[in-house]
Formats: sequence, C-alpha cells, structure tokens
Amino acid sequence: MSIDLSRVHLIGIGGSGMSGVARILLDRGSVVTGSDVKDCRPVRALQAQGAHIAVGHAAENLELAGELPTVVVTSFAAIPQDNPELVGAAEHGIPVIRRSDLLGELMEGYTQMLFAGTHGKTSTTSMAVVALQAAGEDPSFAIGGQLNRAGTNAHHGSGAVFVAEADESDGSLLRYRPDIAVITNIEPDHLDYFGDAETYYKVFDDFADRITDTGTLIVCLDDESAAECGVRALERGVTVVGYGTMTHPSIPNAAHVVDWRTENDLSVVKVNLNGTEMTYHLSIPGKHMVLNSVAALVAGVTAGADPFALAEGLSGFTGVRRRFELRGELSDGTRVYDDYAHHPTEVDAVLKAAKGTGARVVVCFQPHLYSRTQEFAGEFADALSLADAAVVLDIFGARETPVEGLDSRIITDHMSITDVVYEPNFSAAPAAVAKLVRPGDLVLTMGAGSVTMLADPILDALAGA
Repeated sequence: MSIDLSRVHLIGIGGSGMSGVARILLDRGSVVTGSDVKDCRPVRALQAQGAHIAVGHAAENLELAGELPTVVVTSFAAIPQDNPELVGAAEHGIPVIRRSDLLGELMEGYTQMLFAGTHGKTSTTSMAVVALQAAGEDPSFAIGGQLNRAGTNAHHGSGAVFVAEADESDGSLLRYRPDIAVITNIEPDHLDYFGDAETYYKVFDDFADRITDTGTLIVCLDDESAAECGVRALERGVTVVGYGTMTHPSIPNAAHVVDWRTENDLSVVKVNLNGTEMTYHLSIPGKHMVLNSVAALVAGVTAGADPFALAEGLSGFTGVRRRFELRGELSDGTRVYDDYAHHPTEVDAVLKAAKGTGARVVVCFQPHLYSRTQEFAGEFADALSLADAAVVLDIFGARETPVEGLDSRIITDHMSITDVVYEPNFSAAPAAVAKLVRPGDLVLTMGAGSVTMLADPILDALAGA
C-alpha cells in the first residue's frame, strides 16, 4: 500500500541511514520533522535544509511543524518500543514504518540498483554513484556513509537510477524489488538477530528472489558463498553474472580482473569486461576495494552506462568517510587513518591493505557488540595480529546489555604479536597509541563505535600537543 509522505517524522534522524532519507524527502517537498538524542552535524545540516528537529525524545516532538505527521519512521533495532514518540504515534493512530519501508517507497518508479553483502556495501555503493555521475548520469542515492567528494550521503537525482545499500542486519533488504542487485560476499554476522548461520545465508537467497523478472543478480566469484547464492538463483531462473579474479563453471563472468598491483599508493586495476580490456586506478588500497570497484563497474554497465566513463569515474573516487579515511599526516611521515571495519574479515582486509603500502602499521581497535566479540574472538585475534602493534579498547556495546566478565582481553590474550596493549580507559588510548608509534608509521583507528573520535587526539598526542 502507498505511504503518505507529505509529513514525515523520523526518530533518530541524525543517524547515517535516517539522515539520508530525510534529505531526499526534503528535496521532494515533504515536511520533515525528527528527533535525536544529541545535536550533531547531520542534524544541523538537515535543519539548515528546512527540517524541524528536536534534541531528545518526547511525544510533543510529533508536532514540531505545527501538526501531526502522516507517518513516523523508526529503526526497530535501535529505538525501544517505549520511546515516547512511538507511544504518541500509537495513541494518535499514526502509521509507524521502518526506514527500509520508507526507502522502498522513495525508490518506486526508478531503476533500483541495490548493493548487498556482509562487507563492502557502503564502499561499493559509493563507487557506483561516483562512476555513474562520471558517466553523465544523475542517480538518486542513499548510502551508509558520506561521500568525500560530494560531502553527502544521499541525493534526489534527475536520472532514472536509484542506488542504495540493502542492509541485511535486520532482514530489511527483503523490502526492496531490485532491478540490479549486487552481492559482494556472504559470511555469518548479526547472529543476535538471525540466530544461526543457515538463517543468515537464507536471507540472501530470499533477496535474490526479490529481483524483478527482467533484473540481474551480480555476484563476486572470489567469494564462495556469494557464488553459491548465484548458482541457486540461476537454478530458480534468475539472470546471474559474476565478477572478480576467479571464474565459475556455471556463472558467466561479466568482468574478470586480469591483474592488479599497488603503485605509488594507488591500485592499478586491469579488467576484461565482456572481451574489452580497460585499466583504471584506485586511490583506496586493498584487494577488497579492487573487487568492490569491479562490482560497481558491472552494475553501471548493466544499467546502460558507458564502461570507459565508469572506469574514469572510479579512478577519481576519493573514498567515503570512515573507509580508510586519511585523518592527518605529520612532518615525520606518520599518517593516521580511520576505518569502520568491525568484523574479523573486514579487519583482516583493511590491515592487509595497510601493510601493502609498505609502512609499519599500528592499530587502535574497538570491538563492537558483546555478541560479535564473543562469537569471533579468535578470528579478531588472528586478524589484529597482522598489525605490527595494537591498542585494543573495551567493547562498545551499542544496543546490547553488557555481559558480566566479558572484556576485550578475550581478544588480546590470544594475539600473536608482542606489542599489544589492552586499554580499558578510552581517554588514555591516544597516549597508549603514541608510545607504540615510530616515524613513518601508518596508524589506524578502527571499529564501528566511538573509536572514530580518537583520530584527532592521537594526532595531537603524536605531535606532542
């Protein structure tokens, strides 16, 4: 059924996902109200654009624009059911929907290009947006991070394509009907929601079944689980193509990575695209980013864009906030980066990319969620041991209740490198990191929580401020 979007109230409007759909609503002329627990840059930006936003949650926030909203948008995972605005919406009979329901409504009438997978969704979606823009398109988009070049996470475009992430963490990707769907990889995660790996894998099969009759599923052939998902989709009659350094006997390879190498901090990528060879550069290091870029290339070509223009756009891609984002450099050559990696596979990929630059690597890592830390403690220990030195903070619980007796020593006690510091005091972390750093090192703050706030204090500590 159609949703009345004339007056929309968003709870948690400052979040990376909510702020994006709010921006699109404002561009389309909707009256937008919302609330968040704190004042922040996205909140101020939306207020400047015309949104009515309160800091703190209260039932009266529903009437910030002078009348009640036609719909209330929430994240069922992050917002408790006793939130006063949800209670108020129920009392007034106002429909309450999830962000994914709103995004699905916003994408109606567009060619829907959706990126799914355990890892790499934000980076790959962002690359696709930049590539399409370089090819002369003006896609609408909603992504989970802020594009460095555009300075935004969402846009109401004039073109026929709508590009977005399809988040599997709460099954919300099943709300969409993609015309072009990409699965970058599949590896068990969010087991606090899914319960077991089998249920997690199945949500991607169900997502493939949501593709339109004339649509295409694009899978990474370097990832066994993504390729197997593609094979199952083929058997059910879905059009499937693959990409990557590998090939598959059942899945046509739309883009084969012939070669890639690191050259002056750039990845040089040579791709055979349906018989045509092309070369482009990436400013973000690592094989995982190479694969993400090829996924974006194939998706763009599937949408009808010129492949060489897409490749030129990928060469100009400057990254996304919190994805190997350079936060500062000192005169002695020491560089500090920030990255969102919070799963062992992501940590492994980012640290390998960092090591590929030839620098000595020091990581400041903050585990995210008690359930994830407990489930993957050994894998985290192995991945973090790729660094030359590490400071590991205590667990960022986010929405979870602390588990008595569980802390980050479940990781640090099993790491195989000598220079490991377990630092439970967040404010003491910059000094702990500075003690481990040598001139010319590459320093990484890493995790999905508050660790991103430490990049600047670490730079200050290294500079002796």
